[in-house]
Amino acid sequence: MKKTILCATLLLGIAISCNEDDLNKVNPNGVTFDTYFNNEAELTAGVNSIYALVQSNSLVSREWFFTHDLRGDEMASGGGQLETPRNQLLIGVHDTGNALVGSIWRGWYRTIHRANVVLEKGPDVKNITPAVRDRLLGEARFLRAWAYHELATFFGPVPLYKEFVKSVDGALGRTPQKEVYDFAIADLKAAEAGLPATYNAANQGRATKAAAQTLLARIYLQLGDYNAARTELKKVVDSGLYRIVDNYLDLTNEEGEFNAESILEVVYAPSGGAYNWGGDSDGSAVQEETVRTQEYSAIGWRNVIPSNKLLNAYETVAKGDAKNDPRFDMSFWKPGDKFNNGNSVLTEDRVQGNASVVGGVTQKISWRKYSVLYKTDAGYAQSGINMRIMRYADVLLMLAECENELGNSAEAIRLMNLVRARKSVEMPPYPTKNYPCANKDQVFDAVMHERMVELAAEQIRNFDILRWRKNKKLKAEPLAYFQAGKHELLPIPQSEIDNSPALEIKDQNPGY
Repeated sequence: MKKTILCATLLLGIAISCNEDDLNKVNPNGVTFDTYFNNEAELTAGVNSIYALVQSNSLVSREWFFTHDLRGDEMASGGGQLETPRNQLLIGVHDTGNALVGSIWRGWYRTIHRANVVLEKGPDVKNITPAVRDRLLGEARFLRAWAYHELATFFGPVPLYKEFVKSVDGALGRTPQKEVYDFAIADLKAAEAGLPATYNAANQGRATKAAAQTLLARIYLQLGDYNAARTELKKVVDSGLYRIVDNYLDLTNEEGEFNAESILEVVYAPSGGAYNWGGDSDGSAVQEETVRTQEYSAIGWRNVIPSNKLLNAYETVAKGDAKNDPRFDMSFWKPGDKFNNGNSVLTEDRVQGNASVVGGVTQKISWRKYSVLYKTDAGYAQSGINMRIMRYADVLLMLAECENELGNSAEAIRLMNLVRARKSVEMPPYPTKNYPCANKDQVFDAVMHERMVELAAEQIRNFDILRWRKNKKLKAEPLAYFQAGKHELLPIPQSEIDNSPALEIKDQNPGY
């Protein structure tokens, strides 16, 4: 499968002499912020460099999906092979030095820095049409808004950099969470105007108008503004560009990339195992693959497995439901499953680590989503499967939640049933015996259930829990370790407090 990888090396360094008197001199032959952005190709390379950081080890290819997944209730430890910083997040004993927390903080702020460079220099670029300039600047605004949405939701108040920092004196203190969200909202509204509805095949993976609208809705939901979220989600639905695809497996395999349900994907491609475990470098070590298969798959490290809570949430005949939910088998590997294009059978002796208990039966269950095992017998491998960041089923389920909150429960039920009617799933429509949907609270229970089983391990559940908790929608706390006044937010990395002239110990989040 041919894919276009959105990555580029943006050389913006300056060379300095070892002579103390010359430390402030700029190499006249070097590339600087002031000399680089001269035409469409250079502005495009600058935007591509932002995507390259999002694609990197500290973000979507590894630490981003781990941080989201370990902060929800969908995961359990795969065994003693789960590294300490990851297990700390899973059981809620992480501290200010946690490596994953530091990684996503640095990754998103590096993303913001690159976006700020593009947004400051881009308007003055010559030899470019206004439409192309607006599109590229819209992409930069979208990526910056995504970064601030993640940072504000994970950490609460965070430094808000509206332009790129040119000296240590430019370090900022924390800005209230609401102001950070408002800044991201303004970015997305500006981006929406310049972003296209679709791209040609060579540019798939770039932010679209619908991606901006979907991210706006996610932010409005964090703020509890269901009216505003509904408006943005309706734009996506009314565009007519997206639909529920038939095969649920196509949502997380390689062959189903950029299908009619996909709104935003981070692009990867097989590169022969050339994974950059060491960081976020561009150039020859840029992240062209993801390690999701190696980390989660049945044959591989299997660092995390689906939680018993999740596994037992799927509808089954044994629990009085009308049908066993087919999404169970399409989300997880279990002993006896055929893989490797049907040429291999999964046996428990090939699966390391802990077992699960499903319907009273103990067996080793593993994640199938994003697992390349369906076409190989090499679990200890990277893969080129794109990470789906936004898809249409999520839009419909968010819209269902909004409609229910706004008093339109019948419409909420209709929207959920569109998701359940997928041809490879065909679950009975709501109301059902165990989800009667007779009132607003029961419809919300169905929304919560449908989001859990439809979107499992797609880096959505964590932020769902955060916003439902914040907006007082939870009837019971989903996380066993949760401590009010602490676990709502991640800690500010101690290294950032130690190294920033603008942050102090008093700026640490409560409980850390």
